[in-house]
Amino acid sequence: MSSIDLALDGAIATLTLSNPGKLNAIDLSMWRALKERMADLAAWREVRCIIVRGAGEEAFAAGGDLEEFVTARTTLAQALHYHAEVAAALQAIADCPQPTLAMIRGACIGGGLEIAAACDLRIASSPSRFGAPINKLGFSMYPGEMAGLLQLAGPAVVKEILLEGRILTAQEAYEKGLLTRVVAVEELADEVAATAQRICQGAPLVAGWHKQWIARLLTGQPLSEEEKAASFAFLETEDYREGLAAFFEKRKAQFKAR
Repeated sequence: MSSIDLALDGAIATLTLSNPGKLNAIDLSMWRALKERMADLAAWREVRCIIVRGAGEEAFAAGGDLEEFVTARTTLAQALHYHAEVAAALQAIADCPQPTLAMIRGACIGGGLEIAAACDLRIASSPSRFGAPINKLGFSMYPGEMAGLLQLAGPAVVKEILLEGRILTAQEAYEKGLLTRVVAVEELADEVAATAQRICQGAPLVAGWHKQWIARLLTGQPLSEEEKAASFAFLETEDYREGLAAFFEKRKAQFKAR
C-alpha cells in the first residue's frame, strides 16, 4: 500500500515516499497526502527542517504510477483534475516556510524529479539517476509540474531532459544545477543529517524570510517601498535580539521563532 510517512526527530521532520514494489512511484493518493503533510508541517513552529526521501535504497521515486494513467486520467477532465493535484502538491513544497531537503538515493525520475526540484536543497548519492523520459511514453509534462524544474535548472537543461529523454548520472545532474551536492552512498545519511542540523541551528524566522525574498526577487519586479521596509521585520523579533546577544557573549544562540 502506498503512503507518505511522517517521522519526527526533534526539530527535523522526515517525509518518506513509499510505494512498495513500484520503486516509490507516486500515485494520486500520495500526491494528495504529500500536499496535506506539507500543509500540516508548515503550521508546526517546532519543525525547522523537512527531509523528503524515498523508502528503501533503490529509489527516491521512479516517476508517477503509470497504472493510474489508464484508469484515472483517460479523459481531459480526469487529466486536468489529476495534474492539478500534482501541481498543488509541488506548490505546497515550494511554499513551505521551513527549509526542505531532498535526500536522493537511486532513481529520481519524472514525478520524483519534480518533487526534488521543488525542495530547497537536494543531496544525492553518486549512483543516483535523474530524468523524465516521458517522450518515450507519448505524453508531455504538465506545465504546472514543469515550472519548478524550469526555475531550478533553466530552459536549456529542461529541454535536454525532455527532448532527449536521457537519464542523467548524479554528476551530470550536479553539473547542470539540478543538485546541491553529490556524495558517496555511505556518506549520504550523515551528510543529510549534518545539513539538517546546520539549518536547525539558524534562526527559523530568518529561514522563512530568506525563502520568501528569494521567491519574490525571482519575479523580476522591483521592490516597493513597503516591501523594502518589510524586509527589516526581524528588528522586532526576540530571535534577532537573542542572536546578537549570543554573538557578543560568545555562546550558542537559542532561537524560539519569536
